[in-house]
Amino acid sequence: MTSIESNAVSDASLDKIREVVFDAETISARVQSLGREITDYYGSGELLVLGLLKGSFIFLADLVRNIGRPLQVDFLVASSYGSKTTSSGEVRLVYDPKTQLKGKHILLVEDIVDSGKTINRLVGVLRERDPLSLEVCALLDKGIANYLVIEPRFLGFEAPTKFLVGYGLDHAENHRHLPYIGALEE
Repeated sequence: MTSIESNAVSDASLDKIREVVFDAETISARVQSLGREITDYYGSGELLVLGLLKGSFIFLADLVRNIGRPLQVDFLVASSYGSKTTSSGEVRLVYDPKTQLKGKHILLVEDIVDSGKTINRLVGVLRERDPLSLEVCALLDKGIANYLVIEPRFLGFEAPTKFLVGYGLDHAENHRHLPYIGALEE
């Protein structure tokens, strides 16, 4: 853990962040490593990296620049939080990709595995489209999901059960821009 003052971002909302859980340098090193793991894992065939918006957008952008093979990118939008700090449990698919998934390797990129309901809902939808393979890459996993239909094959970090923001993760659309991941005050 590093102090918040040591990070370059100046923001009035920083007073709500209790601690830095993963600093920018640690995140960058792990994302580079994940890119190499993904490159090594996928042999031939088309790879579609499917980002779950909005939380994964920064992670996905950094990740795809570290994957050393041809790929395509598209996005899904699902919602279960709103402005709360806990999931409502109801997952709504707000935007569904128009890209053809049949016969492609699909890598679903998620910012954080919390309850697991979002992944479970999306995996069902994606499997119906007959991909060649379907794997999950998650930046963070809180380790509290009771049952996942598919475990993340690629994982950035095991995360504490605190409410985390930064590096794409938000609270009521705030804090996404932070270059680190921090825990909000309770």
